[in-house]
Amino acid sequence: MARGNNKSDLRPVIIRRVKKSRVVAHRHSGAWKVAYADFTTAMMAFFMLLWLLTVSDKVTLHGIADYFTPSTATMSNSSGSGGILGGTAAETKGAKSAGSITVAMAAATAAANSDDDHSGQSSDKNDSGSNWEAKMPPQSIDSEMLWAEADIKTAIQQTSELSQYQDQLVLEQTPEGLRIHLTDVDQRPMFHSGKAEMYPFSVTLVRLIGGIVSHMPNRIAIQGHTDSAGGSSTQYSNWELSADRANAARRILSAASVSNDRIAEVTGKGSGDPLYPDNKNRAENRRITIILLREAPVVAPNFGAGSHFSKH
Repeated sequence: MARGNNKSDLRPVIIRRVKKSRVVAHRHSGAWKVAYADFTTAMMAFFMLLWLLTVSDKVTLHGIADYFTPSTATMSNSSGSGGILGGTAAETKGAKSAGSITVAMAAATAAANSDDDHSGQSSDKNDSGSNWEAKMPPQSIDSEMLWAEADIKTAIQQTSELSQYQDQLVLEQTPEGLRIHLTDVDQRPMFHSGKAEMYPFSVTLVRLIGGIVSHMPNRIAIQGHTDSAGGSSTQYSNWELSADRANAARRILSAASVSNDRIAEVTGKGSGDPLYPDNKNRAENRRITIILLREAPVVAPNFGAGSHFSKH
């Protein structure tokens, strides 16, 4: 008899199904997601930086450049750190600026003393207020000009009654100082025609500027300008008109707490210095220019409480 026909000799067929463990697969499946999230976050930050640099105005870009400029890195320092900053702070404002201001002031004072020795003059005048500019680092003076420009723009934009007149404000940084032009535009003059009487919004504009620059030590020059039209009368020409308008602006600045000893000059320029030389009859040529001069004040400055620049 064949063996296969004996049922007692048949063995059961056992099928083994191996179940694969998914523990290891689950353990590492999310790692790439974390790396990808870090990458996308970095790219988003990078593109936001590019966008901010594109939309930022000139003042903001100057402020960023000044912040990262190692202006005191080349100066000798006796501090124990011995690094690039040498114990000083990169900030030019606030409580952290003590180190950098001290180094810069010391260098500037030493240079001033050297100049006085070569010229045969006494070095004692370095302690007087008339030599304040020599004791103050040039980059700090420029920073104050930039802060003033930014403050004026911000104040006008945030003042509801003046925001519509911001197209009549032109600010420019020049070697002479911060030039603040308050101009006429078509159908919206600052003065009554042929007179030195300001419209109310013009008075408010000048008063706002005076309130900002009153906390600064710089002297101020005021210029009046007219266009080339009119002024044919020999009794009251554009020269007299521009001078009277400049003096009207001076009176408003004085009422806004700008001391009289800070007024360097009040000048009537007539039509001889147009803002648009190619079109001397443009309305913008009729303007008042307030210049915040880059020079040492006559009296040592007193940055008292309430000064805007003590906040930065």
